[in-house]
Amino acid sequence: MKTLIPRYILREIAAPFVLILFILTFVLLMGKILQIMDMMVNKGIRVFDIAQLVFFLMPSLLAFTLPISLLISILVGLGRLSSDSEILIFKASGLSLYSYLVPVGLLSLIVCILTLITTVFLVPFGNASTKHLLFAIAQQKASIGIQEKVFNDDFSGLLLYADRIPVHGNTMEGVIVYDHRMTGEPSTIVAQRAYLVSDPDTRAVTLRLEDGSTHMVDLRQKSYRLMSFRSYDVNLNISAALQSDRDKKAEKEMTLGELRHQVSGLDMKSKAARELIIELHQRLTIPVSCLVFGILAIPLGIRAQRTVKSRGFTTGLTVVVLYYLLQLGGEALVETGYLAPVVGIWSPNVLFGSAALYLFIRTAREEPLLPRQWTDRLSSSINRNRSCTP
Repeated sequence: MKTLIPRYILREIAAPFVLILFILTFVLLMGKILQIMDMMVNKGIRVFDIAQLVFFLMPSLLAFTLPISLLISILVGLGRLSSDSEILIFKASGLSLYSYLVPVGLLSLIVCILTLITTVFLVPFGNASTKHLLFAIAQQKASIGIQEKVFNDDFSGLLLYADRIPVHGNTMEGVIVYDHRMTGEPSTIVAQRAYLVSDPDTRAVTLRLEDGSTHMVDLRQKSYRLMSFRSYDVNLNISAALQSDRDKKAEKEMTLGELRHQVSGLDMKSKAARELIIELHQRLTIPVSCLVFGILAIPLGIRAQRTVKSRGFTTGLTVVVLYYLLQLGGEALVETGYLAPVVGIWSPNVLFGSAALYLFIRTAREEPLLPRQWTDRLSSSINRNRSCTP
């Protein structure tokens, strides 16, 4: 009997957890699916590369959806038991609220470990692999990042503008190129059409322009030259730019050891050091939030309601929104230097953890979630406002 009920409760919250995790992850992935489909259909990217890109993006999505799915699944599972009066049956059989900590705590611990592995190992690996994959694709399909009516400065020493890019994405129309690689003689090239020719073996990319003119200004001699052409090639130094960006890691691509090493070499009061410290603490605060959500969901989930699923989703989303708003506020205060990193980053877990323990203890004692004097003052204030309303 002592092991049967906890296993039954664990099944009630584990099944919704898997379903909610799949739905939330799929919804977040749909936000990027249009851009991914555009890369496959219009840019000619291989299906295998698209599958790799989705696989590398999954850890960043799971780090966000794992804690949320845990919270909502506990609320839905315990809410279903409460609405069917099974919670009262468990209580009549001598099962206290502290017994719920066994199944809920076990699932929360498992999700916490999975989230810790995701944030510490999988997220930096996925972000770095995504960057390398995009670089490899860019070498083969150099036009992938060029958009129409947007000034593009990704190529070293060049500023590229295309007025129109057809659907197939192989050519550009109405092209303007400003070449300032020669500081003494910058040139502006205007062409009706242009397309990029890449060589994967040598990593060389050439911009081939057709039917245009080159306008060159010699600043030293104060002269101007005009040259018309049918075809003109401009070599793009994409390999050096890719290699420099490849070697430089962003915060979300670093491991914990690399983050600690970078922080140790910076001034702790600088903005760069604060951003690294925020990323370092976030790798740990997100997994800990799973334990906080697990305890908080027990007193909130056993309140009997008829609309169990809608109430579970609504309560869960409300808690999540409040938690992440507090987290964003703490990060902003840390970035601006108004709060210490430990205080600003860990305050959501401390506050929500304290609230979870408070609500859990009062529910275990079968006391109302709020003290009676608070509810009396609130009701008297509402009645007073109603009486004053004409």
